[in-house]
Amino acid sequence: MSRDSIEFDAVLDLCRDQHRRIVLAVLAAERRPLTVNDLSKAILKYNHQTAVTEVADEVFAEIRLSMYHKHVPKLESEGVIEYDAERQHVVPTERFDQLQPSLSAIIEADPDLESPLEL
Repeated sequence: MSRDSIEFDAVLDLCRDQHRRIVLAVLAAERRPLTVNDLSKAILKYNHQTAVTEVADEVFAEIRLSMYHKHVPKLESEGVIEYDAERQHVVPTERFDQLQPSLSAIIEADPDLESPLEL
């Protein structure tokens, strides 16, 4: 198996979850460190089509919890982001930039997401 196919498999795995696709798309569009709170709001906006002010606290808390315990660790373990727990910042890495062509193609192919995804 070539390095390229391993990389592509990693991208597919990262994009398996729609919440992670939203996070990756927003990071790609913004090209800067974002807080977990910002990314959680983006998930509400694009996956639930709801503003934070219009959603039950429990729904937003559940999304934030999944960010902390599922999505951020997954992205960090793949080297796509660095996570600063003290500041709760998610920072795209050089590996994120390297995987960007494949990530973009998968995100653009998602019929449930309209480009561009921004905060």
